[in-house]
Amino acid sequence: MPEAAQAAAAGRAPQTILAFDFGLRRIGVAVGNSLTGSAEPLDLIADEGSDARFRRIAALVAEWRPDRLVVGRPVHPDGASHEMTVRSERFARQLHGRFGLPVDTVDERYSSVAARAELDAGSRRDRARHDDAMAAAIILRQYFDEHRTA
Repeated sequence: MPEAAQAAAAGRAPQTILAFDFGLRRIGVAVGNSLTGSAEPLDLIADEGSDARFRRIAALVAEWRPDRLVVGRPVHPDGASHEMTVRSERFARQLHGRFGLPVDTVDERYSSVAARAELDAGSRRDRARHDDAMAAAIILRQYFDEHRTA
């Protein structure tokens, strides 16, 4: 049975999802589709202060009309929380509060390392993209992998 038919039979419509690789200086953004399980780097939001960041995110939400949002949740290699874990969880709660969309978090322990490796192995055009947006795409692909059903 094709994946679209499986999703429909299971009562799940395809979803557009925006993913975020949260950082204090930059936020990488990716967009993906649950039907195809694809995710592409979309944008890089530089440190412009909280209000400017959320205005840019609001513009992306208005443009892409996502069904849900995903935020990378950084932890130590052993899974223990640290300061950025708390900050990314706060960011996820802020997204939910501002946009009223479901927000999931994904363990992002090695997304930045994987993003750099993917950029290094990719084409010149891919290398020109910032690794934070690529990390957001990797986070979103991981989300799709974790939520794939047989």
